[in-house]
Amino acid sequence: MAKTFAEKVIDFNRHLHYPGKLPNGFRVLNPYIDNPETMVVMQKFYKKYYNDTRQRRFIIGINPSRHGAGVTGVPFTDTKRLEAVCGIEMKSAHTHEVSSVFMYEMIAGFGGAVDFYNRFYINSPFPLAIIRQTEEGKWLNANYYDEPELFEMVKAFMIASLKKHIGIGLDTTEAFVLGKKNAGFIHKLNNEAELFARLTVLEHPRFIQQYKSKQIQTYIDKYILALNN
Repeated sequence: MAKTFAEKVIDFNRHLHYPGKLPNGFRVLNPYIDNPETMVVMQKFYKKYYNDTRQRRFIIGINPSRHGAGVTGVPFTDTKRLEAVCGIEMKSAHTHEVSSVFMYEMIAGFGGAVDFYNRFYINSPFPLAIIRQTEEGKWLNANYYDEPELFEMVKAFMIASLKKHIGIGLDTTEAFVLGKKNAGFIHKLNNEAELFARLTVLEHPRFIQQYKSKQIQTYIDKYILALNN
């Protein structure tokens, strides 16, 4: 019997491991190793929304944040929205992530979590959280493209991850890339590995929340229009 979309995602997450090197001052966080409850809530989420063999279109983030998927294991989903919208409580952590706020407002406008997740799958080319150390010794969120050396080190792993995501059951005619800077790098990877026929770029939720908060409805409408094309 064919594996469901949920079973394939859970299998992917269960075996997630970055074996490569990183520049000095960077670290990778694996929430499935760091917090056993992450594995539990992640499985509940995918079994709830992806328990079928339906093909979906891919929404491509950057890499998980420490307060979103870096805790819950669910992209663009902090513990608040995991519980309030998805009905899945996480007892060991409580997080608020600004990108999650926009994403779930957009999902509500789209028709709700069931309709949205029936049609779309969100993940990142680098599917684990990356953090970097400041001169003061603090650890902050980092993006895979923050330094050229970092990108070169993780590039092969990212292409392999994108191919594994496609193997889960993605429609490759079009993918949606979040963030213009992210899109530049995804275009490079796509040209090299020939993964998706077309890439549609949308502003990143964090950028919208941080710099365009008065125009949120405009961006929600833009997302919904693009996703419904």
